[in-house]
Amino acid sequence: MGIKQDIAVLRSLASQVAEIAALPRQEKTRRMWSNLNGLKPDRPMVMIDQVCWNEMNVNDELTLKCQDPELRVWEQQLRQTLYTWRHMPADYVVEGFFRVPKAVNGYNDMGVQAKEELLESDISNGVVSHAYANQFKTMDDIAKIKTPVITHDAKETNRRETLAREVFDGILDVRMEGMEPYLALWDIIATWMSVEGALYALADDPELIHALVKRVVECLMTGLDQLEEQGLLCGQQSWIHCTGAWSEDLPANVDKPKTKDIWMFGLAQMFSTVSPAMFEEFEIEPCMQLFERFGLVYYGCCDPLDLKMKEARRIPNLRKVSMSPWADKRRGAMGIGSDYVFSFKPNPAFLATATFDEGLVRKDLMETVAICKEFGCPLEMILKDISTVRYEPQRLWKWAEIAMEVVNV
Repeated sequence: MGIKQDIAVLRSLASQVAEIAALPRQEKTRRMWSNLNGLKPDRPMVMIDQVCWNEMNVNDELTLKCQDPELRVWEQQLRQTLYTWRHMPADYVVEGFFRVPKAVNGYNDMGVQAKEELLESDISNGVVSHAYANQFKTMDDIAKIKTPVITHDAKETNRRETLAREVFDGILDVRMEGMEPYLALWDIIATWMSVEGALYALADDPELIHALVKRVVECLMTGLDQLEEQGLLCGQQSWIHCTGAWSEDLPANVDKPKTKDIWMFGLAQMFSTVSPAMFEEFEIEPCMQLFERFGLVYYGCCDPLDLKMKEARRIPNLRKVSMSPWADKRRGAMGIGSDYVFSFKPNPAFLATATFDEGLVRKDLMETVAICKEFGCPLEMILKDISTVRYEPQRLWKWAEIAMEVVNV
């Protein structure tokens, strides 16, 4: 099948997406996300993301037909959009446009490459185990970190845009998207030092860690400066780390956006086991200058923050706080109150057990809704990091059905 046939496949899929995107329900759901993000929710919101797509194919709905590698990526995006809408829509919004990334290079290039070993349990699954070597053991190693130089390949961006407009002309708008930066300082450091190496160094060599963090923050700040100067930041966001990003507190249309015009999400997942004092010293305090640049901040991921809300509250422009499966929900709700969105992360392990327990799922979600109602927390429930459903995609469909029943009571 040649390029013309590939384009025909994409246009057919895009037409289905456009038809769904035109439904009045989409705008209603956008408004509900905006109300939640404005801390005036209509009801708790529900999303499913980071799906184990390798286990989800039914009736060839996810089977790719395009031959061109680039168009296969676009086809996959369209098919996953349609699949989500058909089987587990929850509060998913189907947009009437197609995002194409600009050819931006160098943002995460600080001159240090991870040295690692990988361990796979399922070759069709992108979730693998990493064992990283520690490359930062003395102060001299800080010199390995180089300031990133961000470049834009305008010719390549133009090629992508021309192709996208040919494919989607008259069906979907094309949006050329710049970088969507996020603050994962310790994810970067973990690949350079290993999680164990970095955690031990917090206690054994704090001077080294302070110098390392200071240098990485300098690099990230310089990278953001370059993105702003070159007009390479993303525009209005639909999603921020698996949650709806629509907000009346950010500008809807900006020709050359600055960091203050967009969301940023941050996290320090490997800090799950450190004290609140260490969290403040090595994450919050050195990153304040990064946080304060952005219009709104969503903070946290798998790191339990129920014992660290005092420190998290120092984050400028904070709007959403993640409460992971390892957090005490009641303690987290007490710390969040009505000041931020309680971004609940249900345990994806509930979908990976030998037998899927629908009652356990319902109980977990109902408990969360009740706790957040008690403490006045605006609530979203975001099921993510789904490594497996034991090749039973119907489990995920059922989870979405249960969740929507719970929030619509």
